[in-house]
Amino acid sequence: MKIVLNGETRDVSAETLSDLLLECGFSGRVATAVNEDFVPSSLRIGHKLTDGDRIEVVAPMQGG
Repeated sequence: MKIVLNGETRDVSAETLSDLLLECGFSGRVATAVNEDFVPSSLRIGHKLTDGDRIEVVAPMQGG
């Protein structure tokens, strides 16, 4: 399936948001949005992805 992850088009095999994070190597605390709607971590495992979804993944950064 083709999705847009952080502005980059990708072909992925993941069917849920949780699986996508694992497939793309995201770990630790991240914030996620699908098609501009925030998806809390507790709902990622059941959030089904569809072809063309736009996903944003943001990780907190240290510094200042």
